[in-house]
Amino acid sequence: MRHNNAFSVLSGEHGGSLVELALTLPLLFLLLLGAIDFGRAYYLAMEIAGAAHAGAEYGAQYPTDTAGMQAAATADAPDVPGLTVNTPSYGCECSDGTSFSASCTTTPTCTTNVVYRATVSVSATYKPIIPWPKLPSSISLSSSATMRSGGS
Repeated sequence: MRHNNAFSVLSGEHGGSLVELALTLPLLFLLLLGAIDFGRAYYLAMEIAGAAHAGAEYGAQYPTDTAGMQAAATADAPDVPGLTVNTPSYGCECSDGTSFSASCTTTPTCTTNVVYRATVSVSATYKPIIPWPKLPSSISLSSSATMRSGGS
């Protein structure tokens, strides 16, 4: 028997499928938002780590140029809002890690070679798309990188 009214779609099996879709669609949408939010946070964390690494890499080549280290870190993550590059540090240390001198004020006495060490710390704040229960409204992310290069 064929139904000719407009509500025939909502009867029987067809109606059950629509009810199931109506119940699962919000859950699927919430899962999609969660995946997007997690992806954005992960991307921001990778950008911050890359910026710290870029600053430290520059510092390995030019260990006393702290302004250049900050500029290299900032230039590596131009799309990160509110990126903060803390004042980089550099120093001299024994290649075996036994002795360190901040800013190379004194040269460490080593049985091995003296190398330069540059450290750059970077941070930014992540704000989720929607407020998730039990999570703060903003999350502070940070990364630090240290690189060594040949010295005397």
